[in-house]
Amino acid sequence: MLNGKTALVTGASKGIGRAIALLLAERGAAVAVNYNGSADRAEAVVKEIEEKGGKAIAVKCNVSDFAEVEGMIAEVTEKLGRLDILVNNAGVTKDGLLMKMSEEDFEKVTDTNLKGTFNCIRHASKYMIKQRCGRIINISSVSGVMGNAGQANYSASKAGVIGLTKSAARELSARGITVNAIAPGFIDTEMTEVLSDKVKAAVTEQIPLKHFGKPEDVAEAVAFLAEDAAGYITGQVICVDGGMAM
Repeated sequence: MLNGKTALVTGASKGIGRAIALLLAERGAAVAVNYNGSADRAEAVVKEIEEKGGKAIAVKCNVSDFAEVEGMIAEVTEKLGRLDILVNNAGVTKDGLLMKMSEEDFEKVTDTNLKGTFNCIRHASKYMIKQRCGRIINISSVSGVMGNAGQANYSASKAGVIGLTKSAARELSARGITVNAIAPGFIDTEMTEVLSDKVKAAVTEQIPLKHFGKPEDVAEAVAFLAEDAAGYITGQVICVDGGMAM
């Protein structure tokens, strides 16, 4: 389904990003596995893809750095030949109540989650425009749709990703490039493992399906948007949240 396509997945060494990279490779795409600090994990993802007969490379880059991202995109296109699919998944959290949140914690989250997404779209779109085709899929969050107490920085960054998605979709559609966002809810990853059982139980009560999602649930939505079958979908936000934000 994705044979002959090349994908770049940011923050792909673990969690949702890892699941996305593995599934896109399974569907036939060559995958660039971006990481910032987890080299061993990124190489493990590459190895897992290669052992299943796929093609992958690991690419180190801090997505919040404009110049680094330009270099990463150039490296990916040089080594893999082209860039058809960009998945902006890299993200961080620095939770805390708004009245106690430091400027540093606010900027750290927005620089990675929002500016990082802009940086990647900015540099990747140049190559996609030349090809007159491309799929850009941004990972937002249910927190960006609904807001969440204790996550003013994270919610703001992910809401910004949604606005960026819609604007980019309008600008790039004439060149055959679709831009969509996925807003995951509470997914079983290292990010949610730190929650106490009490908090998990309280959150589960807010989810109509009454359970957390799996990284693979998000990956399936990404794979759909990456395929030719989704070519008439752009500027949309798909919530993969068990009904939490309905």
